[in-house]
Amino acid sequence: MVNLDLYRVFYTVAKCGSLTRAAEELYISQPAVSQSIKQLENQLGVSLFNRTHRGMELSAQGGKLIFDEVERALELLNSAENRIEQTKTSATGTIRIGASDTIFEYFLADKIVEFHERFPAVKIELLADFTPDTIEKLKADRCDVAFVNLPITVDAELDLYGNCMRLNDVFIAGEKYKELSDGTISLSKLKKYPLIMMDKNTVARHAIDNFLRSVGVELQPSIEVGSWDLMKRLVANGMGVGIIPREYATRRLQMGELFEVKTDPILPTRAVGMLLPKNQPVSYALHSFIEYFRKNK
Repeated sequence: MVNLDLYRVFYTVAKCGSLTRAAEELYISQPAVSQSIKQLENQLGVSLFNRTHRGMELSAQGGKLIFDEVERALELLNSAENRIEQTKTSATGTIRIGASDTIFEYFLADKIVEFHERFPAVKIELLADFTPDTIEKLKADRCDVAFVNLPITVDAELDLYGNCMRLNDVFIAGEKYKELSDGTISLSKLKKYPLIMMDKNTVARHAIDNFLRSVGVELQPSIEVGSWDLMKRLVANGMGVGIIPREYATRRLQMGELFEVKTDPILPTRAVGMLLPKNQPVSYALHSFIEYFRKNK
């Protein structure tokens, strides 16, 4: 009996040329992709791919022989599914999305609005919390998908899809510390200034502290805050020098209320990632959201 899922995995690996990229495309784990390929090869009795240092290449006596037919078959199936899709007014059901207030505001808000306009029958619940608590909600089945600040500890219960949004941490200051706007300064020189950092229990703070330790610099905050908006207000009012993703301060930087302090070395880039429960069924509503998000990110 033909297993269409196996052929979909085969086709995706062939197009991506990589088990890892295919897993990201299919929203399943890499071991699941590898197992599907092995299962199909066993059924057909041929090797479909050559595993090389460059990735997965179609074998001459296996994969190349069936690729064109598989592609045409999947295109026909996709066409049939699209016809059915067009008969529906929209997806239905509920999607529970977990993320921090900042990720909702700067990353997800516009996408959620656009998705709601496309699928008005889908009820969307927004569950705002810090990344560690959001992860716990996902594991406890209190939300369906989570968007979190990276890096995080690998969790065997979850599948992580990273780099949904890049975050470039920078130092920012206001008019009171105008002398920092000229040239580039070493991180150690910032010890002379009052620093405003996020709470020590946040992912953002952990990332900054780990980087500073790696370059042998110790910076102690004068003020710790729990929100980026509060940090921006305090910095603009001359309370100190802050550390924030540039993407979260773009408007104030463009208006001239704040300026970026250029440092040597620069702070490393971070990212926002998407988490899903591993090996759990995905509802039609959630699948529609993930596909819409993936195509419009």
